[in-house]
Amino acid sequence: MNIEKKSINKVTTASLLVALGIIYGDIGTSPLYVLNAVVGDRAIDPLLVLGGVSCIFWTLVFQTTIKYVILTLMADNQGEGGVFSLYALVRRYGKKLVIPTILGATTLLADGIITPPISVASAIEGLDMVIPNMPTVAFVVVILCLLFFFQRFGTQKIGSAFGPFMAIWFGMLLIVGISQIIHYPTVINALNPVYAYDLLAKYPKGFWLLGSVFLCTTGAEALYSDLGHCGRKNIRISWIYVKIALMANYLGQAAWLLNEGGPLLKGRNPFYEMMPHWFLLPGIVIATIATIIASQALISGSYTLINEAMSMNFWPRVSVRQPSDLKGQIYIPSVNIILWIGCVMMVLYFQTSAHMEAAYGFSITIAMMMTSILLGYYLVYIKKWNTLLICVILLAFGIIETSFFITNVAKIKQRWMFLFFELFIFSVMYVWYYARKVNNSLVKFVQLGKYTQLLKELSADDDIPKFATHLIYLTKANSRSQVEEKIIKSIFSKKPKRADVYWFLHIHRTDEPYTLDYEVSELVDDKVIKITVNTGFRVQARAELFFKKIVHDLVMNKELNLHIRPDGSSKYNPEPDMRFVVIEKFLSVENEFALRRGLLLNSYFFLKHLGQSDEKAFGLDKSDVEVEHIPLVYQAVQNIDLKRKAEEQSI
Repeated sequence: MNIEKKSINKVTTASLLVALGIIYGDIGTSPLYVLNAVVGDRAIDPLLVLGGVSCIFWTLVFQTTIKYVILTLMADNQGEGGVFSLYALVRRYGKKLVIPTILGATTLLADGIITPPISVASAIEGLDMVIPNMPTVAFVVVILCLLFFFQRFGTQKIGSAFGPFMAIWFGMLLIVGISQIIHYPTVINALNPVYAYDLLAKYPKGFWLLGSVFLCTTGAEALYSDLGHCGRKNIRISWIYVKIALMANYLGQAAWLLNEGGPLLKGRNPFYEMMPHWFLLPGIVIATIATIIASQALISGSYTLINEAMSMNFWPRVSVRQPSDLKGQIYIPSVNIILWIGCVMMVLYFQTSAHMEAAYGFSITIAMMMTSILLGYYLVYIKKWNTLLICVILLAFGIIETSFFITNVAKIKQRWMFLFFELFIFSVMYVWYYARKVNNSLVKFVQLGKYTQLLKELSADDDIPKFATHLIYLTKANSRSQVEEKIIKSIFSKKPKRADVYWFLHIHRTDEPYTLDYEVSELVDDKVIKITVNTGFRVQARAELFFKKIVHDLVMNKELNLHIRPDGSSKYNPEPDMRFVVIEKFLSVENEFALRRGLLLNSYFFLKHLGQSDEKAFGLDKSDVEVEHIPLVYQAVQNIDLKRKAEEQSI
């Protein structure tokens, strides 16, 4: 892992191209709609245009460059970034950090539904300049459907072209922007913060324009989330090129507006209007491909986010597939379907990118605020910076992000139906996390040492039919000497389970992303063995695969003697007879709950039913698994008013 981390952080032309292809799609395609949204139907004048570009520039300076590129990228968790990686670093310093983490993850996932439609729609709508009255909505829906359909096959073959193509995209932004700036060079004055102040303070309702300005930095979260794919140095160096290209294009649009924009935009997009007519069609094609790449990066990021959420017990277990041999690339069918339906509904509901702009930004504002909270804990407890400096930093970002939040709250009426999706994601994460805590708090652990003698006697008792040569239980016990009481009952109650070797396998999730090692404790030589597999939160749990590898290692090291079955069946099948036992719990009818806990636990078991079974989630082969269902009593019904009826006297 250290070698991989070192190679990721190494700066080469190839690594810089990878950063361009993976990270900057969302923020890189923002020139398609940001300044267009700022101007809108308003009269074009220097205060609005120069003030808008000035606000865009300083937003990129403070939010993207200082907060994310400089500060947040420091908070790497073994080279990985993102809201869950940051939470893993600081969670021991505050129990209430769960809520900011859930909110941050929820709003990031919500962004995955609105960003692809607005980006692709903004690009496709340029075709209307070439072919008037084109059915752009149908084109956008088809492109999105194809994009989500091909997710199951992975991006290994075409992914290598993302970086070079995005380099072309940013080169186009730079050249087209400069071609307009040279005709109106005084537009560079917009970089002066005075213009931003004048817009906010003097322009009528200028403060509320921040809702549109904020769109220029919505992809900043991706800088941190994709830290593990590119490395801090590659992100920081490539950002220099990206920011210059972005600002050149914004300034170019401003120059066109002040030179040739006329009194009103009247539905025109300055991004396309400033292009030479002969380049318009190639420009639209390049923009469309860039938005598809941006959408692909966001969709892949959503898969990674949900995979981390499952590992850290924030999301029900769902099917995770690896569509290609590319390291770290995963595909989650259920998430793909949710995002696909959400994106198509967004296009059908809003119809145009202009309408989507009015609803865009609210989710990411909240995500950024939640990151600021977690970052504050990181700076205080991990970096141990000066308290006054941390207060100044957090106050500055607090003022900026609160201002953006206030202006984006005004968009609620345009996106009210979108809140249901966010509420759904938040509720799932909240229920799953807190219900599991309640569930785990009622698990009783016992000392395995108390039962080792009984296990030896049971194993040697030929009067009891053998259940399996190797009997393996999955356990939550962190201690090497403990297991759940329900496991002991499963072995000895009703029909005792006789085996030659009793294994107790514990999958321990670590705060590091890619940990993968194990510990072995033999409580009774070749008879009772506890194994703990330490896995990072980005590693898929494959219990059976891990177990068989560990057994193979133990045999090769002559630490384990695989038993020859006395019934002679080893002659025909030399493979050891292994049987996994998974204990599934269900909510007993004997429970009596208060309202909150009842809703929490019933929702949890409903979600558990919808998600993957434990044997699938842990990568167990069905032919090797025995599933036992046991009732779970949290709070038994008290004071049952049941009386015996008096017998009638016979005559």
